Amino acid sequence: MGLRSMLIFTLILLVFIAFISPSRGEILEYTIKGTINEGTYIAVSEVIDRAEKERYSAVLFVVDTPGGLVTSTEKIISKIFNSKVPVLAYVPPGAFSASAGSLIVISANIAGMANGTSIGAATPITTGLGEPRVEQKVVNYLASYAKSIAEKRGRNATAIERFVTHAYSASARDAYRYGIIDILADSKSQFLEKADGMTVETSQGKVTVKTKNEKIVVYGEPIKVKIYNVISSPELASVLLIIGIYGLIYGLTSPGMGAEVLGAISLILALFGLGVINVNYMGVVLILLGILFLIAELLTPTYGVLGAASVISIVLGTLMLYREPLMPRDFYSSFTMLVGGLGLGIGAIMTFIIIKVIQIKKAKKKVGAEALIGRKGKVISFSNGEGMAKFDGELWEIVSSDNLKEGDVVIITGREGLTLEVRKYEG
Repeated sequence: MGLRSMLIFTLILLVFIAFISPSRGEILEYTIKGTINEGTYIAVSEVIDRAEKERYSAVLFVVDTPGGLVTSTEKIISKIFNSKVPVLAYVPPGAFSASAGSLIVISANIAGMANGTSIGAATPITTGLGEPRVEQKVVNYLASYAKSIAEKRGRNATAIERFVTHAYSASARDAYRYGIIDILADSKSQFLEKADGMTVETSQGKVTVKTKNEKIVVYGEPIKVKIYNVISSPELASVLLIIGIYGLIYGLTSPGMGAEVLGAISLILALFGLGVINVNYMGVVLILLGILFLIAELLTPTYGVLGAASVISIVLGTLMLYREPLMPRDFYSSFTMLVGGLGLGIGAIMTFIIIKVIQIKKAKKKVGAEALIGRKGKVISFSNGEGMAKFDGELWEIVSSDNLKEGDVVIITGREGLTLEVRKYEG
C-alpha cells in the first residue's frame, strides 16, 4: 500500500470515528427564569451550540417563566427545532410556564412538568392607552403558530390552540392526561429517568435519548447574556429612551456639562433594546412629534404650551411604543404606571430646565451694550463733543454730535468700550 493510499485510508477512518463517536455522557442544563427576552435567546442558542459541538447527550431547559418577547420566543423555538441533540424541557415544583413560556415547553422533544405546576394562558394582549386589549389578528397568528408547534411534536393541537384562543391553562396532571406534555415527574431526576430510552426526532433524524444517571453540567450565563437581559427589558428601554431624548437636547443647548454624552449613550442603549422588541410605529410618530414640539418651544417661546405638549406626546408615544402580546399579564399595568409616571416626571423637569437655560442664555446676550441702550441720564459736563453723564447713579464718559450742556437729559444710543454714545432726549 502506497503512502497516498495510507493517507486516504487514515482520513476516511478519522471521519468515520468522528461520526460514530459516542456522546460524552453528560446533559447540559440551563434555567429559563423570569421574562423571556433577547438575553434568554442568546443563552439558549449558546447552550444548544455547545451541546452539539461537545457532543452532550441532551440539553435540559428548566422552565420557570411568566412569558416574554414574541421575537425572542420565536427564535428560541426555531433554535430548538433545528437542534441536532435532543432538547428536554421541565417545569419543576413551585414554577410555572405561562404565555410564551408554554410555547417553549411544548416545542421541546420531551416536555415534563411537576405536580402543582401549570402551563398555558397564552392569549395575546396589547399594551397602550387604557385597559390592555386583545387584537384578533394577533390571536389568529399566535393560535396557528402554537398549533403548528403542537403538530410538529405530536402533541394535542386542539388543547394547545386553546392556550391562545381561550386563555386555557392546564394543570400538570391535565397537561399529561390530554397529551400536552410527555412526562409527569415530581423531581428533575425522576423526569430524566422517565425520559431515558425515549426516541425523538431531531434535525439529524431519530435519536434514542440517554438521560438516566447522566452527569448534569449547568450552563453559566456569560456577561453578554446578562447585559442583553437588562437592556432588552421594555421598561428600561423606555426610561433610557426618555433620558436619552432629553439628555441629548439639553446637552446640545448647554454643551460641556456631559449631558449630551449621557443622552447619546442612553439613546443608543434604548435603540439597541428596541431593536429586539416589536414596535408600534404610531408610538414612534408621537415621540418624534414631541421632539419637534420641544424644538419649536425653544425657537419660538410659547410660555410652556409647546413644552407641555412635548412631554405629553413623548410619554404617550412611549406608552404606545410596544407590541408585545405574550408578556406577563401584570406587565401591562405596571408598565403603564412606571413609564407614565417616570416619563411625566423626567419630561416635565427636563423641559422646564431646558427652556430656562435657553431663556438665561438669551438674557445674557443683552448684558453690556444692549442692556445700556435706551437708558436715560443727565449730563454732568460736556464740551467739544465729549463729557460725563450720570446713569442710575453711575458716571460714564459720553460722546455726542448734539450740542449738550449740563443738566440736559440724554439717552444712550450705543457703546464703544467704556464710552457711551448719546443723543439729547426730547421727551
